[in-house]
Amino acid sequence: MSLLEVRDVTRRFGGLTAVDNVSFDVHEGSIKAIIGPNGAGKSTLFNVLTGFDQPCEGTVSFKGSELTGERPHKVVLRGVARTFQNTQLFEEMTALENVLVGRHARTKTGFLAAALRLPGTRSEERLARQEAERLLRLVGLEEWSESPAADMPHGLRRLLEIARALATGPTLMLLDEPAAGLNNSETSRLADALYRIRDAGVTLVVVEHDMGLVMEISDEIVVLDRGSKIAEGPPRLIQKDPEVLRAYLGQEADDE
Repeated sequence: MSLLEVRDVTRRFGGLTAVDNVSFDVHEGSIKAIIGPNGAGKSTLFNVLTGFDQPCEGTVSFKGSELTGERPHKVVLRGVARTFQNTQLFEEMTALENVLVGRHARTKTGFLAAALRLPGTRSEERLARQEAERLLRLVGLEEWSESPAADMPHGLRRLLEIARALATGPTLMLLDEPAAGLNNSETSRLADALYRIRDAGVTLVVVEHDMGLVMEISDEIVVLDRGSKIAEGPPRLIQKDPEVLRAYLGQEADDE
């Protein structure tokens, strides 16, 4: 079943076409990667999918309903979350508190009820804390629950940002360069966390430069080059695709 449908999406900036007539589906329960050389249009496409930018042409549908034109906070409420290339954590807050901030998007208590500490508020806060603790366990950060984000190693900060995005209750999560700056051990830990998240019922779309990680975790890969989709398929086919080799390695790939 297609959870996300991207149809003929184009985004121009003046005379520059950053995304050019791109279409693909993301199936429920899968991990789909979007790859391409620098400047291929990956980040622009992510921004279009999550409401941070709007397409000049084309549509984006989620669960059969159009998502095009929705603002980012509305996209989150529809069940689509994302992370960013650079971690954007609250440094002075603990890991648990950072995840609780993400959970705020799903809380129903108003300001007055929270200020008066009404019984419903206390119950909601307790449930939110339990969910935050569950998500920290899911990404393998339970031991860091009470540690300030500023004190956490880079790889764990990446996982914390993923946990915070999960706290919004998504069905689909888009991860922008989650392995950036990670060493081999941290990347392996990330891969394990992504499998657990997928198995917990969250479909994943990943923009990533680490080809080892992409080939390991992906069910399908979309390849962009200069804004256009040049290939799509399972990792074993993408690795051998001549257009992909040309985009990454240049004309010499053909000569060899």
